[in-house]
Amino acid sequence: MVWLTLLAAIVFEVIGTMVLKLSDGMTRPIFTMLALSCYGIAFYLLSVTVQSVPLGVAYALWSGLGVVLVTVLSWYFFKQSLDAAALFGMGLILAGVLVMNLISQTGVK
Repeated sequence: MVWLTLLAAIVFEVIGTMVLKLSDGMTRPIFTMLALSCYGIAFYLLSVTVQSVPLGVAYALWSGLGVVLVTVLSWYFFKQSLDAAALFGMGLILAGVLVMNLISQTGVK
């Protein structure tokens, strides 16, 4: 259940970030309120998660997967260009998240 909570936190953070772009510098009230609401929910869910999961592990997943998802969605929706270096960097982020969660003993309580 805690991993679903973390996944939901990641999803809300990604939605908030994508909507932040649509807020046009927080000049569009509906998108601004939606972004702030998503961030609030994301932080709440992250705070619930870190009661059971070590902070470093939870934050690595939250931020790492968030970066990758926002980048991919920005490429798709906002036509952000991705070069080989960006793709390599995202691969390193994903590799780091996998190492922390599958190999490292960091997440063991």
